[in-house]
Amino acid sequence: MVASEDIKKTVSQEDADPSARNPMLYDPLQDGVVKTSKTRQYVAALIMCLGAVAAGTALAWTSPVLDQISVHPPANTTAGNSTMGNATIANGTSPIPLPLPSEDRLQLTAGQQTWVSSLLAIGAFLGAMPTGYIADAIGRRYTAMVMNVPFILAWLSIIFANSAGWLYFGRFLIGISTGSFCVVAPMYISEIAETSIRGTLGTLFQLLLTVGILFVYLVGSMVSWTTLSTLCLFVPIFLFLGLLILPETPVYLLKKGQRAEAALSLKWLWGRYCDSRSAIQVIQNDLDQAAADAGILDLFSNRGARNGLVISILLMFFQQFSGINAVIFYTVPIFQSAGSTLDASVCSIIVGVVQVIMTLTASLLIDRAGRKILLLFSSTVMSICLAILGAYFDMKDSGKDVSSIGWLPLLCVVLFMITFSVGYGPIPWLMMGELFLPDVKATAVAITVMANWLCVFIVTKSFGTMIESLGSDVTFWFFATCMAAATIYVATMLQETKGKSASQIQSWLNGR
Repeated sequence: MVASEDIKKTVSQEDADPSARNPMLYDPLQDGVVKTSKTRQYVAALIMCLGAVAAGTALAWTSPVLDQISVHPPANTTAGNSTMGNATIANGTSPIPLPLPSEDRLQLTAGQQTWVSSLLAIGAFLGAMPTGYIADAIGRRYTAMVMNVPFILAWLSIIFANSAGWLYFGRFLIGISTGSFCVVAPMYISEIAETSIRGTLGTLFQLLLTVGILFVYLVGSMVSWTTLSTLCLFVPIFLFLGLLILPETPVYLLKKGQRAEAALSLKWLWGRYCDSRSAIQVIQNDLDQAAADAGILDLFSNRGARNGLVISILLMFFQQFSGINAVIFYTVPIFQSAGSTLDASVCSIIVGVVQVIMTLTASLLIDRAGRKILLLFSSTVMSICLAILGAYFDMKDSGKDVSSIGWLPLLCVVLFMITFSVGYGPIPWLMMGELFLPDVKATAVAITVMANWLCVFIVTKSFGTMIESLGSDVTFWFFATCMAAATIYVATMLQETKGKSASQIQSWLNGR
C-alpha cells in the first residue's frame, strides 16, 4: 500500500505541496505506460501561429489594395498598363492627375502610398522591442492575447477609414502586433515542443505566414478592399478564441516556481501518459543552468548567449539580404520576358502557392535532413540563381537579344523561391527559439526580431536606389555575394541543432 501511494505521488506532492492533488498530474509509471501524444502540440502551435497568418495578411494587403484606393491617371492618359502608369507617377516624372470619379472614399497619392506601405515595418520594429519583457512578466500566452488586440483594432480602423490618417493609424497598429508575434510565437512553440518535433513545429510560423500572404493574393484579386479587410479581421478574432484554450508554457511556469501548473501544462500538451516528472526535471535543470534573473547585460557577457545572438542576427541578416524582396519585385517583368501574358495578380498567386508548398515541404524535411544542410542548400542555389539573374539583366540592359533564353530567368525565380522557402525562409525563425536559455530568451528573441525588421526596412528603402544607381545586374550580383557569404558562414561556423537538447546546444555555444 505504501509503495502504491508512493507511485501515485504527483509532481507537486514531491515538492511538499499538499494542496496539489489533481489526478491529472499522476504519472502511470507503475504500468510501464509512458508515451507522449503530439496532437495537442501541433494544435497549440497552429493556434499560436494564427498570429503568423494575421501578419501575412498584413504584409500582403497593400499588393491588391493600393491600386484600388490610389489616384489613377485620367482616361485619356496613354500608359502601357496600370502598373507602369503608377510607376510613372511614383517617380515624379509626370504631374499627379486628378482622380477619376470613383465610389471609393479614399484616393491616395504616391507619397501617401509610401507611408501606408512603410508604417508596418516601423510598427513591427517598435512592437518587437517590449514584447520580450512583457512575455517574461505576464507569460507567453497572455502576451499573445494582449498583443492580438492591436490586430483587431487595426483592421477596424482600416475597414472604416475615410482618410489616409486612419489608414496610417491602422497600418502602424498592425505593425506593432506583427512585430510582437514574430517574438512571442517562436518563443511559445520552442517551449512546448518535444525535441523530436521541435524543428517541424518551428517552421509552422513561416508556413502560416505564407498562407496569410497567399490568402490575400487570392481573395484580394476577387473582392473589394473593404471586403478583403473584413475577412482579414476574422483571423485575429479566431486567434483570440483559440488562445483561450491554450495553456501557458511549462518553461515559463517553472521559471515562476509554479511546478504543479507546469506539470498540468505538460499533461495537456504531451498527453495524459507522458512522464511529466522526468520532463519537468529536464526543464528545471536547464533553468538551474541559467541565471535566475538575467538582464540585457548578461546577454552580452555570457559567451553562449552572446554567440547565440550573433548567429540569430546573422541568419536574419542573410534572410533579408538574400534579395527575396528584389526577386518578388521583378517577378512580373521576368514572367513577361519569358513570353507570359499573365497579369500581376496571377503572378503573385503563383509565387504565393510556391512559397506555401515549399515551406510545407520544409516542415516535413527539417527534422529529417537537419537545419545546417537545408541552409547550405538554400544559400548555394539562391546565390547561383541571383548570379544568373544579374547576368540576364546585364545582357538585356546592354541591348542584347535575350528572347531565346527568356525561360532561364523564369527558372531562376522558381528555383530561388523554392530554395528560399525550404531554407532561409523558415529556419532562422526556428533556430532563434532554439539557441537561448530561458533566462535570456525573451530579450534575445526581441533583439533578433528587431534586427530582422531593421534589415527589412534597409533592403526595402535602398532597393530602388540600388537599381537606379548600380543597375539591376549589379544589384542582383550584390545579393548573390551575400548568399555566397552565407554559405561560407554556415559551413564553417554553424553546428547542427537537430535532435539536440538545450544543454547540448549551450555546450556548443560555450565552446565546450
